[in-house]
Amino acid sequence: MITDERLLRACLGHFATGVTVVTCEVDGVPHGATVNAFTAVSLDPALVLVSLHRRSRAGRHLAGRPFTVNVLGEDQRDLAERFAGRRAEEPPRWAARPPAGLAPRLAGSLATLSCTPWAAYDGGDHVLFVGRVEEAEYREGGRPLVFYEGEFRELQAPHRTGTIASGSARRPWAVEPSDRR
Repeated sequence: MITDERLLRACLGHFATGVTVVTCEVDGVPHGATVNAFTAVSLDPALVLVSLHRRSRAGRHLAGRPFTVNVLGEDQRDLAERFAGRRAEEPPRWAARPPAGLAPRLAGSLATLSCTPWAAYDGGDHVLFVGRVEEAEYREGGRPLVFYEGEFRELQAPHRTGTIASGSARRPWAVEPSDRR
């Protein structure tokens, strides 16, 4: 078993992730935390997972509460830093009040997934919160904020070389389906 936490962090840091802010409401006040440990779990039922340190305030707030995963765009780095604990000059902009029983959403996110609690699991020093997606929305044309090797990054435009043959106008970042036999 690996015991060198620095080595493990360095290795895990080589996995690029998107950046989210997970929000919830406690006693009528919206709260949020920057989280890059987020993933889809299931399409049927629609489930997502976020991982929060068990001693964090966000981890304690999320237990048993609805939450929203706000996927951030590269123009929202200030929000990522704010909800990671850095001082910000302006308060966050919140979207219109969510329907009853759902958590607040940040304005301008690339995507939002509003969830109700499904399950929580022991994840060592973290708690794995699984939420059932009740509402989801996204905006076209944005570019994601990315986290890699301990830093916020911007996704680079695809590098294009050569020409595209007529009739094969695929987006350069599209993934071709595998040949399933």
